[in-house]
Amino acid sequence: MKPTNTPQSDNSLWRYWRGLGGWNYYFLAKFALLWFGYLNFHALPNLVFMAFLLMPIPALRVHRWRHYVAIPIGIALFYHDTWLPGINSIMSQGSQLTGFSAQYLLELTNRFINWQMIGAAFVMLIAYLFLAQWVRVTVFTVAALVWLNLVNIAGPAVSLLPASTTASTSSTPATTTPAAGGDSAPADSAPPTSANLTAYLNQFYDKEKSRATAFPASLPADAQPFDLLVINICSLAWADMDAVKLENHPLWSKMDIMFDNFNSATAYSGPAAIRLLRASCGQPSHHDLYQPVNQQCYLFDNLAKLGFKEQLMLDHSGVFGNFLKELREQGDMQAPLMSQAGIGNELASFDGEPIYNDLELLTRWLSQQQKGGDTRSATFFNIIPLHDGNRFVGSNKSADYQPRAQKLFDQLNTFLDQLEKSGRKVMVVIVPEHGAALVGDKMQMSGLRDIPSPNITHTPVGIKLVGMKAPHQGSPLQIKTPSSYLALSDLVSRLVDGKAFTAPSVDWQALTQNLPQTAVISENDNAIVMQYQGKPYIRLNGGDWVPYPQ
Repeated sequence: MKPTNTPQSDNSLWRYWRGLGGWNYYFLAKFALLWFGYLNFHALPNLVFMAFLLMPIPALRVHRWRHYVAIPIGIALFYHDTWLPGINSIMSQGSQLTGFSAQYLLELTNRFINWQMIGAAFVMLIAYLFLAQWVRVTVFTVAALVWLNLVNIAGPAVSLLPASTTASTSSTPATTTPAAGGDSAPADSAPPTSANLTAYLNQFYDKEKSRATAFPASLPADAQPFDLLVINICSLAWADMDAVKLENHPLWSKMDIMFDNFNSATAYSGPAAIRLLRASCGQPSHHDLYQPVNQQCYLFDNLAKLGFKEQLMLDHSGVFGNFLKELREQGDMQAPLMSQAGIGNELASFDGEPIYNDLELLTRWLSQQQKGGDTRSATFFNIIPLHDGNRFVGSNKSADYQPRAQKLFDQLNTFLDQLEKSGRKVMVVIVPEHGAALVGDKMQMSGLRDIPSPNITHTPVGIKLVGMKAPHQGSPLQIKTPSSYLALSDLVSRLVDGKAFTAPSVDWQALTQNLPQTAVISENDNAIVMQYQGKPYIRLNGGDWVPYPQ
């Protein structure tokens, strides 16, 4: 009788485990970027993608087609794992790219390329190809990704990696101190889990909805007329001044009051201007900026009701990004734009439009105020000479930030001297929109502001009262508590009767005591950055909170 053997079937799936092959390098590159804090790694989707690549397929042709299909999936997943702007953000901002000059687009492209990373990736590729001759790399790749998923069960894996264990920065306040008079931030005593951070954010916005500045219904008979001049500077943060060594410019020493921990709450111009114009209410979410709001929130409208004439100045057209339109519709700034006719310009913006000389515009404003006599006015002046991509007329290359900032500070310093000589009573408020992001970080390259990082939203805000009978002496009074626009509105309301200008003495400590404090929370359309227990955390596109990588 012939023996019968039962040979193993050639179709057994175990014979078709082919490993990850070149995809090992894909995952190893991600692990390296994650280790150094350059990725917002999503562990489970990567594990699913790896399982798709490893699934045994008997037919060699189908196996090869799987790799072709995996290429666009891998690219999309890699993009999803980066800190780069989301698709929604790109779509919303994409229409503005058509306004950029070709030279500026080329500069942005060159800035985006990190040659050091490309060099490191090349070395890593050679090392992988060398080791793959003797080592079955797939085993280590699978083990590493499974481990990341296991530790991610308790929270985002990125929080367990070395690059994210120290998330505090020197340029932001270490703690959120409750304000006097009941203006306290929500409690931040709970562990920094994603759920607790979301609850903290929701409590913050709920509390902010109830906060508002109480302006008087009318001014007293002995109120003194004065001008309020709000100078809203695009692209200026403490980190930018530190990068170009201008934090000790004489302009800042002339201020009476300096807010050391002011948060602009956003990294884009339109939202920043809206927040400033709506300064008389608590901080709204980015979504609520574009919703109807109570009329008492509009700072300039509150002043208009007390007899201040609203005025609007720009050193640009306001066309790009519908900036002027947003001032009208969301900021309720209906004053006619002051004429720019006859004003010179040495700078052109990234879209080729002229940027008018700020000192000439301010001098024209002062001349018009003097012609108007002893009246009250409130002027909003938005200026953009520090914006990324601006160039000197006749040049195709973006001008360096330092000389532009130096000139702007010199001009503002000169203007303050002119005000002093004029004898006019003026409250000057210098408040930047946001920073320029001169120094990039692990999340964003230099100049990119899709994420409102602490270095972008921590801005210098100064107050100067010109024409006082008893001017402030010595160094500026420093407000060190976490502050934002509501504190500015409150300070204006305390000075709105103008009596400080004619008083024989002013108690500056009493004037600035118990100003509203605001927790450090900043928001763009798809990103929120928040201080919690002294450390910054970030949430992108409504996902989980993770520590801001340092």
